[in-house]
Amino acid sequence: MTQSERREYLIEYLLKEERKIFRQKMPSDKEGQENLLRSLMNVRMPKPASEEFLKVQDEYLKERNAERGITDIADLKPVSSDERMYIWQGDITTLKCDAIVNACNSQMLGCFAPMHACIDNFIHTYAGVELRLKMYEIMQKQGHEEETGKAKITSAYNLPAKYILHTVGPIIQWEVTREDEELLASCYKECLKLADQTGVTSIAFCCLSTGVFRFPQQEAARIATQTVKKYYEDTDSQMKVIFNVFKDEDLEIYREILD
Repeated sequence: MTQSERREYLIEYLLKEERKIFRQKMPSDKEGQENLLRSLMNVRMPKPASEEFLKVQDEYLKERNAERGITDIADLKPVSSDERMYIWQGDITTLKCDAIVNACNSQMLGCFAPMHACIDNFIHTYAGVELRLKMYEIMQKQGHEEETGKAKITSAYNLPAKYILHTVGPIIQWEVTREDEELLASCYKECLKLADQTGVTSIAFCCLSTGVFRFPQQEAARIATQTVKKYYEDTDSQMKVIFNVFKDEDLEIYREILD
């Protein structure tokens, strides 16, 4: 199969599976098809797919992720203050390291909004449909929604990373409280502990809770860096930590703190 044939096969499979939008026509252009496929994957409920679908999906996503460009941690330069820490601006789903961290909601099933620009949506899109099913199985076994400040770990499936750490950060309603600060620090600490237990040697954190969860960026960055430094002090861990930023503003904040 060519990449175009794989994409069309996946779209047809998902359209037939989703009866509500069965009449949706196949776009003639590549971008339209890519957007429709992503949207169909975004809204798909957690359930098994055929072996043939998974085989074609994995082949498609491996090539699609390569097309998008992959950055290897080996090519990054650590900050001057500590050779174990890095700052990197870019799309975390294109980063090749041992583990990346996903900012989730308490259901832990990914973002169901088609084409939404959140990290949760991107990670589930480019990892593949197996990720949502795996998280559903984990949450069903747990029997309740995820507590803020805790973490789970899964395979990264088709992403360049090996693992995904999933954590729920605090949502700021009005002003940041002491409890909010402790919960955000717990997100970083629990991810680091779980990563170490799994044998992870490098981990990339996005700016947890600073998007729609409204944690102030400067304060969140301070907590993130202090928690990592404290973890180093308490454990003597040599795990490499990448602070992944997307906005220029966050890049400057982390540079000011670490460099």
